[in-house]
Amino acid sequence: MPHTSITRTSTGATPPALSDSDPADVFNTESGSLELKAAGLSKTEAAYRLIKEKITTGEFAPGHRIVLASLAELLNSSVVPVREALRQLEAEGLIEYERNVGARVAMVDRSDYLDCMYTIGVLEGAATAQAAPYLSAADLSEAREINAQMAALLDRFDAAAFTHLNYQFHRTLFSRCPNQRLVELVAADWERLSYLRESTFAFVPNRAADSVAEHNKILTLIDIGAEATFIEKTARDHRHGTLNSYLASLKQHPSQGIQGETL
Repeated sequence: MPHTSITRTSTGATPPALSDSDPADVFNTESGSLELKAAGLSKTEAAYRLIKEKITTGEFAPGHRIVLASLAELLNSSVVPVREALRQLEAEGLIEYERNVGARVAMVDRSDYLDCMYTIGVLEGAATAQAAPYLSAADLSEAREINAQMAALLDRFDAAAFTHLNYQFHRTLFSRCPNQRLVELVAADWERLSYLRESTFAFVPNRAADSVAEHNKILTLIDIGAEATFIEKTARDHRHGTLNSYLASLKQHPSQGIQGETL
């Protein structure tokens, strides 16, 4: 990235915003079975969204055996779309096949979690720096408000709520990146991370206050039009700071694991 300063626009260019995965937008459960609501949504896509939602929320835990017939019944379809969806999820590392057993939710590898944390730091640092010129005053105000909510949680810490707000804060910034492929990669790794562990802050709660302070620093750099390379490094170091705190905690408590992890 060139060593140039950033001039932030007053209105901000607006690349397509990330959409939250909400099963209610896709399924109707009034009759006890799931029906497609979105026009043009294929049954394979519906099956993909349904299974992925159950995995990321923890309803389908690591090792959970996938019963194709049950999912097909929920979707009011044959098992073919379910099988196709499972192949897509297998390619993403969320599903694995075991001989004589079939499909199951993939077990978690601690190294995968650590790699994901590191990768998010690299990708999100770049995405945040590229997004900076496109962030409006309203975007920065929203990010500050989210960070204020995070600060309010510090006295009576709620790791899950803090983590949710943390994602909202970072998403407010990186989603304005004009490189949509980069935005997609960052979002995918955040989603992967939520599957691997609900909240890193549950294991390193002392990191939370530093995280809030570092958020303020990132916002200040963007607001004053700091060099893109400096914004990128600061955002990257912020993410890796959480990773390093977790690694330090892991040394002190080596049994601290991830549900369903393989060591």
